[in-house]
Amino acid sequence: MKASSTGKSLQITNYLLLAFAFVFASLVYQPAFAQGPTPTDDEVNAIAKQLYCPVCENTPLDVCPTEACRQWRELIRTQLSEGRTEAEIKQYFVDNYGARVLAEPPRTGLNWLVYLLPPAIILVGAYILFRALRAWTKPVVASAGSGESEAKPVAPQDDYVARLEEELKKRK
Repeated sequence: MKASSTGKSLQITNYLLLAFAFVFASLVYQPAFAQGPTPTDDEVNAIAKQLYCPVCENTPLDVCPTEACRQWRELIRTQLSEGRTEAEIKQYFVDNYGARVLAEPPRTGLNWLVYLLPPAIILVGAYILFRALRAWTKPVVASAGSGESEAKPVAPQDDYVARLEEELKKRK
């Protein structure tokens, strides 16, 4: 009987060891999840076209051919894969390179003039053009009065013109 109880206790010990190993493995083991989807070029370029190259002047980041811009587009891709939002990525570039990298200036302070001044100038110009066209197309109305006022000569401004008119009157 002793052998059978030793065999059973060895079997129970094996089961306990196996259960302990399984519990330990489940605590230590963490499943490896697949990487999140890599951002596409379209997603990267959607943000890159809203930024200008800090090195090249007036060149959007999505079309700039320099090596620096390629690296910045890869930085955008990396930040997108880390889960950052578009606003966070743009703020990162503003923090590092200044507001001049933004394709659209921030709507604060004097930058509001960029948004308000052009429409105001267009409206004022349209009003001036409308008034000028109305004045040019409006017919000139002759004043009503006796026929004598039309025959009266206008006072000459120059002595020579006055003498010439006097001589012409004498010849008639």
